[in-house]
Amino acid sequence: MTSYLLAGGGTAGHINPLLAVADRISKTEPNSEILVLGTEAGMESRLVPERGYELRIIPKVALPRRLRFGIFAFPSKLFKAVRQVRKLIREAGIEVIVGFGGFVSAPAYLAGWFEKVPIVIHEANRVPGFANRMGSRLTRFVGIAFRGTPLRHARFVGMPMRRELEELDRPAARTEARDFFGFENDRPTLLVTGGSQGARSINETIAESAEAITGAGWNILHIVGMKGEIPESGSAGYHPIRYCDRMDLALAIADFAVSRAGSATIAELTGLGIPSALVPLDTGNGEQFHNASDVVAAGGALLVRNSEFNPQWVRTNLVNVLLDTEKLSSMAKASGSLGVLDGTARLVSLIQESLDSAAREGRRSRI
Repeated sequence: MTSYLLAGGGTAGHINPLLAVADRISKTEPNSEILVLGTEAGMESRLVPERGYELRIIPKVALPRRLRFGIFAFPSKLFKAVRQVRKLIREAGIEVIVGFGGFVSAPAYLAGWFEKVPIVIHEANRVPGFANRMGSRLTRFVGIAFRGTPLRHARFVGMPMRRELEELDRPAARTEARDFFGFENDRPTLLVTGGSQGARSINETIAESAEAITGAGWNILHIVGMKGEIPESGSAGYHPIRYCDRMDLALAIADFAVSRAGSATIAELTGLGIPSALVPLDTGNGEQFHNASDVVAAGGALLVRNSEFNPQWVRTNLVNVLLDTEKLSSMAKASGSLGVLDGTARLVSLIQESLDSAAREGRRSRI
């Protein structure tokens, strides 16, 4: 029996791969103990308990992005959190720490290093964040979701995914998907999503362009998000929905996708060989543009800036691609050439490698 501490939170990009790994460990090691480290403010405060895992809370410790008074308080806040995690490691007998980035991972990595517990890191984005850059100096067990991510000791493992996506047989599931979403024909389908909360610019552009897309012989499955408004469906074959709890079926029916360029989304599209038009979000350190770079360079996706994604772009660019079957086929092959569906197994293998290395040394070990 092994005791695991999984650290990650804030956004779904950190939490979903964490939960995929937790589920795999629980299945293969039913006697294992899994604790998850998070904050009260992050999505993990809801998602982790809902999945049945125990969440341990520490304060949010964010590195100030600008030079201001808060930067002088950062070290004391960080090491206060580190002391809490060190105490947790000792009390719970934690044998390995697996971090997925985010506010809680930096204290977890430092606590693991001080306590001589093996550390494993997973970086989901093409541009790594502060916590994982720092953590990669404390361990040689570093898994990345995008080839070429600049981290020490990095090894490509891909993105841990839900089991239903890893095992998805798209052709076999297509009929079920068509019936589930209420499509009355088997025309090719454009999947549109801006994420769980939605993307206003994408939603408005697709709603205004629906007639041009359906007129080109395509259905549209448009997931507007929890904060999006359901547009009136004036075109046959245009199906807007607020939320989709069967993304496996949405991806099964998708012949092309329009989406943001989040790391998990790109991993799913490339893993399943779905061509796309990616509309990166213009925030943060530009990580979504970097996430999209490999698949765009390979020819598996179109890249369009958020400010340029409008009905005219749809009519003059997207529709032309949707009408070109040879182009669609080549893009699908290029997309699939970059993806993997066994990221969960690869990362779990890396975790086991860290445990085996510590066992060979006969002690908990630093690098």
